[in-house]
Amino acid sequence: MKLNERSLAFYATCDAPVDNAGFLHKKGGRHPAYHRRWFVLRGNMLFYFEEPASREPVGVIILEGCTVELVEAAEEFAFAVRFAGARARTYVLAAESQAAMEGWVKALSRASFDYLRLVVRELERQLAAMRAGGCPPAPRQPRTLLPKENGCAVWSAEPPAAPAAARPGPQPPPLPPRRRASAPNGPPPSAPFVQLHEWYGREVRALRSQWLRGRAQP
Repeated sequence: MKLNERSLAFYATCDAPVDNAGFLHKKGGRHPAYHRRWFVLRGNMLFYFEEPASREPVGVIILEGCTVELVEAAEEFAFAVRFAGARARTYVLAAESQAAMEGWVKALSRASFDYLRLVVRELERQLAAMRAGGCPPAPRQPRTLLPKENGCAVWSAEPPAAPAAARPGPQPPPLPPRRRASAPNGPPPSAPFVQLHEWYGREVRALRSQWLRGRAQP
C-alpha cells in the first residue's frame, strides 16, 4: 500500500481528537538504544515525533494484523508490537508508568479494523435481539490484561463466551436505530478518511457518554 507523505503528515498533526498520545521510549531497529519519542494514535496509525510540537512525524506504524505483548526488556514497563511473518519487524516500546503502559496496550490492541469488526458484530447482535422483542443481551467484554507468565503476557481483543446468566445491575441504554447510508446528517460516502474518523469518533464518544450516564443511574 502506497502512502502519501504529505497526507500522512497532515493527518498526524490535524486538529481532530486523538485516540491516545504521550511519551514512549522506542527501541532502535538496528541499535539497542532507546529513544524518547512523542507518540500519537489516530485510528489504526501510530505516529511518533521528536517532540510534541513537531510538525512532521519521524515515522508511522500501521497496526493492522499486529499483536501487543508485554516483554522483559532493559526498560521498565516495556511491551512489543509484533507482526506475523519471518521478516516482519517487532517494535519494542516502554512507557513511563504502569498505568501508562496498560493504557497504551489496551488502546493499541483496539486500534485495528479487526477489533472494530468485533464491536460492530456485537452491536448488531444486541440490536437484532431488541428488534426481536426480547431484552438486550448482556454485552460481551474483551478479555482483561493477562498476568505475566514467564515474563510475557498477551493482550487479546477476542470476546469470551457469553455468560450463562446476566449479572444484576443497570443495563446499557437501547441502541439508536440503524442509520441509513443516505442519511442527510451523515458523512458522504466519498469523504476522506480524516473526516470519517472525526465523524464516527464523535458519534462513538456520544454513545459512550450516554451509556455511562445510564450506568450511573440507580
